[in-house]
Amino acid sequence: MGANSSSISELPENEYLKKLSGAEPISENDPFWNQLLSFSFTTPTNSADLKLLEEATISVCKSLVEKNPRTGNLGSLIKVFLSRTKELKISAECQNHLFIWQAHNALFIICCLLKVFISRMSEEELKLHFTYEEKAPGSYGTECEDLIEELLCCLIQLIVEIPLLDITYNISLEAVTTLIVFLSCQVFHKEILRESIIHKYLMHGRCLPYTSRLVKTLLYNFIRQERSPPPGTHVFQQQTDGGGLLYGIASGVATGLWTVFTLGGVGSKPPPQLEQCSPLANQSLLLLLVLANLTDAPDTPNPYRQAIMSFKNTQGFTAYSSSNPHAFQINFNSLYTALCEQQKCDQATLLLYMLLHQNTNVRTYVLARTDIENLVLPILEILYHVEERNSHHVYMALIILLILTEDDGFNRSIHEVILKNINWYAERVLTEISLGSLLILVVIRTIQYNMTRTRDKYLHTNCLAALANMSAQFRSLHQYAAQRIISLFSLLSKKHNKVLEQATQSLRGSLGSNDSPLPDYAQDLNVIEEVIRMMLEIINSCLTNSLHHNPNLVYALLYKRDLFEQFRTHPSFQDIMQNIDLKFPELKFKYVEEEQPEEFFIPYVWSLVYNSAVALYWNPHDIQLFTMDSG
Repeated sequence: MGANSSSISELPENEYLKKLSGAEPISENDPFWNQLLSFSFTTPTNSADLKLLEEATISVCKSLVEKNPRTGNLGSLIKVFLSRTKELKISAECQNHLFIWQAHNALFIICCLLKVFISRMSEEELKLHFTYEEKAPGSYGTECEDLIEELLCCLIQLIVEIPLLDITYNISLEAVTTLIVFLSCQVFHKEILRESIIHKYLMHGRCLPYTSRLVKTLLYNFIRQERSPPPGTHVFQQQTDGGGLLYGIASGVATGLWTVFTLGGVGSKPPPQLEQCSPLANQSLLLLLVLANLTDAPDTPNPYRQAIMSFKNTQGFTAYSSSNPHAFQINFNSLYTALCEQQKCDQATLLLYMLLHQNTNVRTYVLARTDIENLVLPILEILYHVEERNSHHVYMALIILLILTEDDGFNRSIHEVILKNINWYAERVLTEISLGSLLILVVIRTIQYNMTRTRDKYLHTNCLAALANMSAQFRSLHQYAAQRIISLFSLLSKKHNKVLEQATQSLRGSLGSNDSPLPDYAQDLNVIEEVIRMMLEIINSCLTNSLHHNPNLVYALLYKRDLFEQFRTHPSFQDIMQNIDLKFPELKFKYVEEEQPEEFFIPYVWSLVYNSAVALYWNPHDIQLFTMDSG
């Protein structure tokens, strides 16, 4: 890129970038902008090239930060972009490649510059850089428009109004990416931002009326999973021998402007990890999660969260009306299909959690589906491969199961769905098993994994709560599922005895010795006894409510009845052991989000952006919000 440049490392020496960041003001009408924006560039996607681009941008930015207060060139670049976007819709309809291509390039440069600006300065300083204009001698300051609001509003309009075609795909993606970058100031703060300048722009003023349309468009981008068009779609062929300077560059002829420069080449194959996904769908979902988790303003609840909480099904039988100004309608069948297909990635699981937890319309629809296995099986697979998943993804999957098991209809129907040959379940060949029995197997396996590895009480609690919710509706449990329930109890029993023995020995050994503090065996015992009690209550609930439906569990209990003898006289379990024939209150647990959920969700969402966003790189040493292993 540049007159003789052929690699990112040479960008700082590019004459056009040097002029942009130099001491000379450039007016919006200068032919320079046509020259600057006439380059063909395949956005780098691997981290090494992205890091190089970041480093090259930093050197240009340092100069721009220093000179911009006098030149106002950042503002001029943004005004050039804004003027070109006014014609974008017509350009898309008329297939005007050149116009869209240059608008995309302008936005790409703005996004690269913004990313560095935001990582290096406060929002107040950033806002100042948007207000600088060329200072002509003897001139007086004039009242200027708010360029930040103008740009934010323009990006949102671009996302919601420009039709998604091959030639507009890249600029739509860049608009979504730039909005993420605008909001990325959170990443450089340890504490949760509750009063941000950018948040205010998005929640008030000119951006606010677009709330529901933006959420709807981002959701549909996720649903449609549109593949990226072939690289070079926006690059067109030279149409005549001369073809004009810009056409020459676009078709790959070195012309003394920015040499056509691509990492991997305009016609090259994308990396394998990107071949299977849609960059626009991925980036749209990440932006949606960021917007939904913005903190409420002191005077206004987050409108993006309100939109997510209230949208309805286009196929509904009731007339569409809502008191919520941000409500809208979307096709729930398409949404459900996309959610079922995309659960391998954290962000889709987090979206499913948000919708089930916050939108009663979606929850009611999902629970009424007759093909619920299409959603539950991918969630079970996440839990089954717990060793390969990060803890946040496992939590989300587990809480989704807990929310689903709050519904008695779900708990009944899962035992009626018969599955054949679950290939990913490796411990045993399952040629035929009900969805309910498989769910029990996977949750018990998660508990056992947690007992031996992570020992996370939160994980235990949610696993047991899901089993407890289901227990009264256990039906025709698979023989293996019944065995695993008893073997989990056996494992807990052995663990209980072992800790008890360790506590006794430790106490004996410490008599007469004041050297070292005793390990907290009492706390360990307390946790194990809580889990044992819960397991007994789950078994009791099943036998009380559906004894005749579960012969396999009865046989397994009889076969291992000596296992339960030691607990008959234990004060913590006597009531359950001696009153197995009495009807206990039905076990029911409801998921309740903890206070200040943003302390968990905002770092989690930004760790997903950091790890999963397409063509976005931040220096890990600059990140303050989360540690590098929290994603």
